[in-house]
Amino acid sequence: MNRMIFANLRRRPLRSLIGIVAVAIEVALILLLVGLTNGMVQDAHNRLQGIGADIVVRSAASSNFLEMSGNTLPVQLAPLIARQPGVQAATAMTMQVARGLTAVGGVDLPSFNAVSGGFHFLSGGPDLGPHTIIVDDLYAASNHLRVGSHLELLGHSFRVAGIFLHGKGSRIFMRRSVLDKLIGSPGKAAVIYATVRKGEPVGTVVARLRHLLPGYDVQAMEKYLTLFTANKIPFLGIFRAVVISIGAIIGFLVIFLSMYTTILERTREIGILKSLGASRRYIISAILQETGALAVIGIVLGIAAAAITRASLVAANPTLPILLQPAWIGWAALIAIVGAIIGALYPAAHAAGEDPIAALAYE
Repeated sequence: MNRMIFANLRRRPLRSLIGIVAVAIEVALILLLVGLTNGMVQDAHNRLQGIGADIVVRSAASSNFLEMSGNTLPVQLAPLIARQPGVQAATAMTMQVARGLTAVGGVDLPSFNAVSGGFHFLSGGPDLGPHTIIVDDLYAASNHLRVGSHLELLGHSFRVAGIFLHGKGSRIFMRRSVLDKLIGSPGKAAVIYATVRKGEPVGTVVARLRHLLPGYDVQAMEKYLTLFTANKIPFLGIFRAVVISIGAIIGFLVIFLSMYTTILERTREIGILKSLGASRRYIISAILQETGALAVIGIVLGIAAAAITRASLVAANPTLPILLQPAWIGWAALIAIVGAIIGALYPAAHAAGEDPIAALAYE
């Protein structure tokens, strides 16, 4: 059986290759799409977690992605929060999206360092002046920046004063008063971060701040970070499901057409098999195993293509987060196998139902 299956695949190399490529594209599309969406969400989660805050204060109508929320919080709330019992430090951050959807944070460096523990600089230092910025190492690598380089940002030219290890909220930081002037929101911030004194229950401090700040969204950072999953981002899950469905449908149609035309071309061969006593089950099994072989080869190539594409994209743009997760590799393989088998069912049933005499007379 196995020799017959692989002989059939070798006899029609172009058609076999088309089926394999279709499955490979389907698998690669699923892995890269899911990897990109999950990677973006995980990257946002990791950067927020890296700030080291215990509490986050936002506007009630703000987005989960703070850089998309707008700056509506009064900056004066930060020192008010810092004076509350149980609070160790608080800092207000202005947020803006710059070119390439890059998050720019405006900070008061002393209060931000008190909350986050400060930056780990790989080169340069924390010189935030009217015309200077600091950037993380991934953004610097993506844009070929080093200390002393100039970057056009929000219509102004800034000098890179330092490059820090990524994972501190934003990719780019500048002085908050400078960013406020550039975006026209003086005295406003997108978020306030706070840390709790050692031994103080975070929940108690959160309840105290909610009483102090009615109308604002006050959450423990640990709880806030649970919002950063693809399933909790509005419409992201739907978008992902639609694109995965399109990939599965394409794979199904290509396999269906390939196997159906193959069956038409092998009508006489099927007649010979049936005249020799091959059962319907044997014919269906042979067709489905041939389809399974195509799908398995396509899955392996698709996984390899996804890995190579991911490596190429990340090498070209280190800030692009693409995760190839083992669980989704399994799901992509399962979707491809099921789609291929479903696509081959009708051709297999059609072949099994052939009349041996008519099949032998088929030209």
